[in-house]
Amino acid sequence: MSNAMYNKMWHQTQEALSALLDKEPQKMIEPQRNQVFIFQTLATFYVKYVQIFRNLENVYDQFVHPQKRILIRKVLDGVMGRILELKNEMVELELTEFHYFDDILQDLKLAPQQLDIPIPKYFLKEKLEVIKGREKILAQILADSGIDTSDMKYPVKSIPFDEAVKLIQIAERARQGRLRALFMKQIYLQEYRAKQSKMLGKKVTDTWAAALRIQKVWRRFHQCKETEKLREEEMIFLGMNPPPLFNEVSATVIQAEKVDHLRNEVQRKHEEDYREALVTIKNDLKLIEGVDIKENLQDQIRHWFIECRNLTGTFPDYPDVEEGGSAIIFSDKTIQQVIEDIIANQEEEEKNKKKKKKKEKQPKKAKKQKKGTKEKNKEEDEKWKMSPSLFLPAMKEGCNAYKEIWMKKDESWNFSQDYDPELIKEEKRKELQSEIRIQVDELMRQELKNLKLAVDRERERPVKAGKKKDKKKGKKGKKKEKAEKKDKDLTADRTIESLYKELVEEGLLIQALKVNLSDYIGEYSYLGTTLRQVSIEPMPSLLDVRQLITLYGIWPLGSAAVHEKAPLVKSLLLAGPSGVGKKMLVHAICTETGANLFNLSCSNIAGKYPGKNGLQMMLHAVFKVARQLQPSVVWIEDTEKTFYKKVPNAEKMFTPSAGEVAALQKNLKRSTSRMNLNA
Repeated sequence: MSNAMYNKMWHQTQEALSALLDKEPQKMIEPQRNQVFIFQTLATFYVKYVQIFRNLENVYDQFVHPQKRILIRKVLDGVMGRILELKNEMVELELTEFHYFDDILQDLKLAPQQLDIPIPKYFLKEKLEVIKGREKILAQILADSGIDTSDMKYPVKSIPFDEAVKLIQIAERARQGRLRALFMKQIYLQEYRAKQSKMLGKKVTDTWAAALRIQKVWRRFHQCKETEKLREEEMIFLGMNPPPLFNEVSATVIQAEKVDHLRNEVQRKHEEDYREALVTIKNDLKLIEGVDIKENLQDQIRHWFIECRNLTGTFPDYPDVEEGGSAIIFSDKTIQQVIEDIIANQEEEEKNKKKKKKKEKQPKKAKKQKKGTKEKNKEEDEKWKMSPSLFLPAMKEGCNAYKEIWMKKDESWNFSQDYDPELIKEEKRKELQSEIRIQVDELMRQELKNLKLAVDRERERPVKAGKKKDKKKGKKGKKKEKAEKKDKDLTADRTIESLYKELVEEGLLIQALKVNLSDYIGEYSYLGTTLRQVSIEPMPSLLDVRQLITLYGIWPLGSAAVHEKAPLVKSLLLAGPSGVGKKMLVHAICTETGANLFNLSCSNIAGKYPGKNGLQMMLHAVFKVARQLQPSVVWIEDTEKTFYKKVPNAEKMFTPSAGEVAALQKNLKRSTSRMNLNA
């Protein structure tokens, strides 16, 4: 599609988002009790936000305008976070991770496929070079250490010797049975033919009968082929079978890939030009407008000195650097407005003094508690209220920026969708003004001191340092020392590269298999709402599992903004029988986010770091590397083994001892500040 089409899609999505942001506070202000109504409201907002996210993600991926992409990215992160917040509200309301929206999809006239949550492509695009470099280092370490990675692709479980012998015996007996059955069949056919020849005797061959028989066989064969062909065409038409050239890449797909590749190149080029323009335009503004900005600021501040002197009789106190300097006084205000604020503050101070005097004269009255207040408070507590959102302000700010800048902007001159220099000038002019203001503040502070000395004959008195402050400082210092002792680095003398290499050689940091989450194929549960209305809990579908992995596993790892503010999910428990795809989902998370994969399964760490100190050192090294090389995933297979009170005899070879398991539990609880995946 063209740039104009994506612009149109963006405008439509922004309008839908603005309408949704206007509706949401209206419905969420009043507390509710009806659980069905609450869930319907939350689910409706959830579905609408998912549609907005799908459009925004597509637009952000295809846009080439760098300044628009910055704004869309901000809104996109906000929408992702809001979806997670709504999901968390639904989970707390219904106490289940799986929700079904059949009736809502029907009301909104949406297909179930439109509820599928895609993974933003920028998760990998922005970290592609880092991921490739990391993969090269990992492959080099594996090659140098001679570790064979083929076992990772096709893991083979060892079986006992007796079971292996039984399997071989069964297979051999089955083979002999098949051969014997074939031999007996041949004997039976020979005997049958001999009997038939004796009973019928010799017959004269009839050419017409032979021709008819051949004709029947041929017609049957021909009709079967025609029927199979018609059936295949029908199945292709119904979508039950793929078309004949399904596996071959079509010309349209190749063309679309070329266009996508060209768009990515244009994106990179425009972003590089934009970064260069940020520096060059700022330098040009500094040369052209820097002197004028400095003089204007000095004139404003001097005028403020004089007006304050005329109104109050004394020169004002200059704001400190920590408070923001003169920016607090002149933030988007003229000199007259500043003077009016000073007069208003004086009037308010006088009114407050009068009120205090009146209160002191009035006798104190005893407060009487009303009987119904406690009951009302209880009723209010029972009512459900939406928890405050951390992402709505960011989305509203993005929508306001869109309305102010891009909604009615004429871009007929910008056919190539390159950066807008005027917007950069406005932004950099503010930055330049704040930088110059710091210099001006230093000069004007000195000038104010000189004025006070010359006119009011005031001198600054040196502040005496009290003893209490020193004591407080001493206490703070002790607390810091204690904190440092608690957070002692066990590997302070080692580099991250050496720890990384050690973990790879020990098999704790493994290479994730290249598996996409889209390979985990599953269908939508169409009867979820219907079954729940009859008080039957439906079995979650594979699509539901895939969506939860996207929401809880991939989004927080891929987006820093979402990880910081969204409801945090530290760990995921993937439970199920063998062969349902638990390991595949773990590897898919690492593939989609470019994360490191640490394998802390009991069978993998057994015998590698013996003793409690060894386990502590291992966990320290793992989490140190994981924090430095984010994102990272810690995978614990057969996680129930970490809770063994007594290790069974059959698993002693592949499981740490009970003491080591207990130490592993304690250290894991202390160290888990990153996301863990348990399978």
